[in-house]
Amino acid sequence: MIRVAVCAPSTPLKPERIAAVNELARAEFPGVELHFHPQCVASEGHFAGSDELRLAALLECANDPSFDAVWFARGGYGAGRIAEAALAGMDHAATQKAYLGYSDAGYLLAGLYRAGIGRPVHAPMPMDIAREGGEAAVRRALAYLSGDLGGLEPSLDHHPTVAFNLMTLAMLCGTPLMPGLANHVVMLEEVSEHLYAVDRLFFHVSAHLGGIAGLRLGRVSDVPENDPEFGADPEQIARYWCQRHAIAYLGEADIGHDAANRIVPFGVAGAEKGQ
Repeated sequence: MIRVAVCAPSTPLKPERIAAVNELARAEFPGVELHFHPQCVASEGHFAGSDELRLAALLECANDPSFDAVWFARGGYGAGRIAEAALAGMDHAATQKAYLGYSDAGYLLAGLYRAGIGRPVHAPMPMDIAREGGEAAVRRALAYLSGDLGGLEPSLDHHPTVAFNLMTLAMLCGTPLMPGLANHVVMLEEVSEHLYAVDRLFFHVSAHLGGIAGLRLGRVSDVPENDPEFGADPEQIARYWCQRHAIAYLGEADIGHDAANRIVPFGVAGAEKGQ
């Protein structure tokens, strides 16, 4: 039995979402036992409880040796506020786990990867059950936790790889949470940003990615309309900044804020695929 703790380092999860994910897991993944921390439904302003409550819940889940993985409930701003304290409070049990999430959870995934704690994984989260076709996303994560690697991003190879939301990575650059990414393939996706903002984010991020093996661009979705039009699409923006900084542009990545979001274990995933 794979025992998975779910906590919300950022924003709260509605009880009906928890019920839907539990129902799916019980029906289709009897080998996975989910434990939603009560903190998941806490609310204090924007956040799933105070910084202190969210930190305590995360450490409770990470440091409990009875859990095999920690699954972040959803994104939304907040994880970065507690990430450094969380890393400082993690013990030996925390190093034995997988940590799954994306979007704002990238603050924690980055810090964990930099510190060599556990196995950070870009993957769908419980909140994705609310998306159109979201059951498929939740199934993908539960299948991965069960040992099924069919949901891995198809381009993964022998290169160490990471995957981030573009805004999240831009905020990480220059902080104590930012891991070294030399010789890595970096996959980036974005949601709900104007194209001029995507260009501005690439201006910043690309200056911090010298020495990487290359960049892949996931889906840039729900782009607000700009008047006048920006004049370049997301791929053209990525290519422009890659060329400015002599970064190899490697093409598309099958990741994004949607139900099709694929799984990217941080580091070398080729071994998991039998390559």
